[in-house]
Amino acid sequence: QVQLAESGGGVVQAGGSLRLSCVASGLTPSSYHMGWFRQAPGKEREFVAAISVSGINTAYQDSVKGRFTISRDNTKSTAYLQMTNLKPADTAVYYCAAPKPRSGMVMPPTESGEYAYWGQGTQVTVSS
Repeated sequence: QVQLAESGGGVVQAGGSLRLSCVASGLTPSSYHMGWFRQAPGKEREFVAAISVSGINTAYQDSVKGRFTISRDNTKSTAYLQMTNLKPADTAVYYCAAPKPRSGMVMPPTESGEYAYWGQGTQVTVSS
């Protein structure tokens, strides 16, 4: 049974930083891309960042490029999202997710529908 558990959320002032972690169990880390999504109150869940199984390929939403960095440590079955220069617009529940492995999927997907496994989420609140 695949389980994903996020941690690291909290309240931070605008301009501050946070690092989110996602620990995966029940899967072989080197076989799964990983992604981060977020959902703000009253809004749909949106893609934030994704990383390939090797960690070589990454993808970001335009609004977080240059501020957020996704990484992973397969030896620890953990994916990370380092967030810097946070803005009030970044306030949301952040979810990590993993798609089912698929032959030929070199790049991590950016559509939430491609992801089969989800964590419970961690709240990030950025005050102005």
